[in-house]
Amino acid sequence: MIFRSLLRWTALPLLAVFSLHAAAQTATLRIGFQKSASLLTLQKSSGSLEKRLAPLGVSVKWVEFPAGPQLLEGLNVGAIDVGYVGEAPPIFAQAAGAKFVYIGYDPAAPEAEAIVVPRDSALKSVADLKGKKVALNKGSNVHYLLVKALEKQGLKYSDIQPVYLPPADARAAFERGAVDAWVIWDPFLAAVEKQSGARQLQDGRGLVNNYAYYLAERGYAQTQPRIIQALFEDTQAQAAALKANIKAAAAAVAPLQGLELEVVERSLSRYQFGVKPLTAAVAAEQQKIADAFHTLALIPKPIRVTDALPGTATLAEAAR
Repeated sequence: MIFRSLLRWTALPLLAVFSLHAAAQTATLRIGFQKSASLLTLQKSSGSLEKRLAPLGVSVKWVEFPAGPQLLEGLNVGAIDVGYVGEAPPIFAQAAGAKFVYIGYDPAAPEAEAIVVPRDSALKSVADLKGKKVALNKGSNVHYLLVKALEKQGLKYSDIQPVYLPPADARAAFERGAVDAWVIWDPFLAAVEKQSGARQLQDGRGLVNNYAYYLAERGYAQTQPRIIQALFEDTQAQAAALKANIKAAAAAVAPLQGLELEVVERSLSRYQFGVKPLTAAVAAEQQKIADAFHTLALIPKPIRVTDALPGTATLAEAAR
């Protein structure tokens, strides 16, 4: 079972018993999420996790962040216990000395992020971005997409003018013509396509995996495996329900995200859901991103992704 592996990562049986007792005392699971994370937004709205954790005497506090880098800051300063982000934020955070561990990941969703230009833009390909202003959220999952897309066209990162903006500000800059292109993820991607006719130059297919990761404060991962197990069990159940009826899920999520139903449906159709424990292969893919960012001097020092894993036993098992 997936969750038996998770428990082996995080604690010895005696520690699990201790954490279960501690959880029954006064525990609160503080979850960092982004409104763009549709599954977690649905979980928050449904109250399903609260019901699942109630027998353990555990409450839930949902803490919203505008993007992954800010969420990692919250995790590092102890404002949250667990968070959900894209590929790049953990790498920037680890390079900056943040203390966290990877505890799970969602399957690849390369179609859920893209480089877009205005409908009437003269730019026709990624190669045309040379010398142009490209908006992106620094340290987010789309950072690596931009790097790989440029590389494929024989361009360097220094060949473009990156403009670092969070999604709301980037959308405004994009629509008033202050930038030439925007690298963004769903549902912001689906929204700008539907509402302003933005054209894709390139999505992540053939370039990046666009995994999403569940992270935890290291001490929390070590002492609260039962709570994390319950979180993942609920996430799996909600993911199965979402995939079984995307239209119903979109109808529930759209008003929470303030987006049109069609936009949310398009977004949900491009994501994959269903948390799994990290494997050696997935960790190796994350290391490739870290190495690329160091080569480009986007992070100040090399990092080892394995230093941010709960343990090595599971990786060894996965490699067999």
